[in-house]
Amino acid sequence: MRFQIPQFIDVEDKIFGPFTLKQFIYLAGGTSVAVVSVMFLGKFFGLLVASPVVILALALAFYKINNRPFVHVLESAFKYFTKDKLYIWHKKEPEEEYAKERSANGKYTSLIVPNLSGNKLKDMNWELDVRKKEDERNKLT
Repeated sequence: MRFQIPQFIDVEDKIFGPFTLKQFIYLAGGTSVAVVSVMFLGKFFGLLVASPVVILALALAFYKINNRPFVHVLESAFKYFTKDKLYIWHKKEPEEEYAKERSANGKYTSLIVPNLSGNKLKDMNWELDVRKKEDERNKLT
């Protein structure tokens, strides 16, 4: 028995002429806000109020950034501005370079190896705590 596999499932159906349902809703909403604002506020102030709304409606309906709809970009921007951020700055000591002394003939006579400074266990504990807090924040969202 053969089953028919659906194809082109990532393409939305065109319901209202050349527009998808989402595009039609965005355009209808923008148009209705523009008409109502022009009717109640007069021509000049109505167009002043309606123009950003119409531009937003057109962007939501047609504009894509990196092949993603504009509504996803707005959603990501809203989440970025509303969520608390974790800024981490861990001062690291500059790495000591190997110091070599030269003798008079130009050959290296000794090699000074830097001692390991700092507490590695403390650094690892700090990193684990930060990752644990980040994981908890990601689970909440």
